[in-house]
Amino acid sequence: MPRRADLLSFAVLGLLHENPMHGYELRKRLNAALGAFRALSYGTLYPCLRSLLEKGWIVEAPATTGAGSAGSRRARIVYELTAEGKERFQTLVRESGPAAWEDDTFDVHFAFFARTEAEVRLRILEGRRSRLEERLANIRATAAKNRERLDAYTAELQRHGLDSAEREVRWLTELITAERSHPGPEPDHS
Repeated sequence: MPRRADLLSFAVLGLLHENPMHGYELRKRLNAALGAFRALSYGTLYPCLRSLLEKGWIVEAPATTGAGSAGSRRARIVYELTAEGKERFQTLVRESGPAAWEDDTFDVHFAFFARTEAEVRLRILEGRRSRLEERLANIRATAAKNRERLDAYTAELQRHGLDSAEREVRWLTELITAERSHPGPEPDHS
């Protein structure tokens, strides 16, 4: 699910799985919790919501009224998952292949680990660590080969990339060890 729109749909389904929300609240939660969507605009969110409505994965219902311009009041639309939307989210949260390990998708999968089965969490963590270990090997090989030809700033950027990847590998190793020792409770699929 590498496409940004698919990833956004997954994130929206996951947040709505927790409880129904209106667009403003969804946008706020996506921006706060999911780093990949820090700059998420309504121009991105509402087409996604329309698509999820068309697929029958969510429904909209009027909720409390909020103050509009010039004191008028209009109903806010609250979005909630349908049974099909819950099934779709469960399908997405079970995906543990290489797409779940990539830079742009790992964080979203990780954000929903509380709703992910232990063996899937472990596969994603191990896959991500493996991917980063490959990246580390490439960074080290490139750095060793090009050390004399790099200016100080490029060398510093490589060192920063190496440090970041090493830190994430250590973090993933700690998570994997903890997951193997004490897998979290199995998710409630309701």
